[in-house]
Amino acid sequence: MSVSEAKRVALLARPGEARERLRVALHEAGAEIVLEDDPNALDAEALGNSAPQVVLVALEPAIEDSLERFDSVLHDPAVAVIFDEAELAARRQGWDAQRWARHLAAKLHGHRDVLPPGREEDVALQLEPGLPVTPAQLHEGAEISLHLEEAAGMALELPSDDFAYTGSFQARDTDEQVIDADAWLRSASAQAEAPAVPPPLPELPTGGPPPLPPAPAATSTGHAGFDLSKLELEPLEAGSLASARVQGAVLVFAGIGGPDAVRKLLADLPTGFPKPVMVHLRLDGGRYDNLVRQMERVSHMPVLLAEAGKAAEAGHVYVLPGDVVPFVDAGVVSFRPGAVIHTMIPQLPPADSAVLLLSGSDTALVDAAATLGSEGALVMGQSQEGCYDPAAPKALAARGADLGSPAQIAQRLTDRWF
Repeated sequence: MSVSEAKRVALLARPGEARERLRVALHEAGAEIVLEDDPNALDAEALGNSAPQVVLVALEPAIEDSLERFDSVLHDPAVAVIFDEAELAARRQGWDAQRWARHLAAKLHGHRDVLPPGREEDVALQLEPGLPVTPAQLHEGAEISLHLEEAAGMALELPSDDFAYTGSFQARDTDEQVIDADAWLRSASAQAEAPAVPPPLPELPTGGPPPLPPAPAATSTGHAGFDLSKLELEPLEAGSLASARVQGAVLVFAGIGGPDAVRKLLADLPTGFPKPVMVHLRLDGGRYDNLVRQMERVSHMPVLLAEAGKAAEAGHVYVLPGDVVPFVDAGVVSFRPGAVIHTMIPQLPPADSAVLLLSGSDTALVDAAATLGSEGALVMGQSQEGCYDPAAPKALAARGADLGSPAQIAQRLTDRWF
């Protein structure tokens, strides 16, 4: 690669193993390192004077406070920012180090080629004999006995009504209980056809009506047994009903090159934005708590790590870890355990929701997002300028969606709901 094509990169890291490994990775990726220094000792103007196109930060708690001095450069739309965990960078060796260097090169040069050299043809031309694996073969050996036992237990707990099963169970040689479906249908049909017999009326006593109870003493209000002075009406808190039910949400998807785009998007959303914003971004190291801290630096709204069992609140940003997904139940947006988020998109109310596909988003999300957009939702993708992996945004644009920079997308969200 020629010098003119090399990206100008500033490496911000404290001296140590992580900094050494990141320097090697940048050289292997063909980058031109224009500045390398400790953020705690670096002057803010020196970073700007180096005119970097990319800033690579080895993130660790010891430098987090110092990063605020470089906001003018880190928030510059023309500068891409890549964060890496210093602890992970120091531990990478062998295959892991080479793999990360290939991903770094893809981010720097805006392509998706992350395969080792010489493996492209092997992957494309590798053939295997025989027929494809059938669904039955995929599930061969799957344990379903637990599910059958659970279903039988739930059947016994169904509410009793006019069609309740009153027959007996047929027991096998084991301890399992199996419901005879034919017997259940015959029993339900017989009960449905039987004429309704009213219950017998209670017998009245022959000795005349019972005596009336003594009248309660009159209170100061003049009404017997009912003192209005003891009633206290609690005022209804403003916004309590609104916080109980959040109508719609903003789903933000990103991948390679995504953290920088998400940061720029959140930096331009105002305080009190009336929708919850949910960020789905896969991380190799799974350090979503660090991602929360990164986003807190630029967001005007509180940034939280989504937790299963809790509801989403308007005006908050939620980072979705790999084992928690959102869902909608009776108009309430909440979180539950899970790893598949594709099914969340059709649940959103279109008029009150948005789906954003930023750099590195999964192309499998395009169809669901485009369908929701055709029903009235705000669906946008990141424009190619500054987008490392534009495959999903380009596919979304082919379905009629608009593209824009993170700042332009934030403006569209603000114009629609704020």
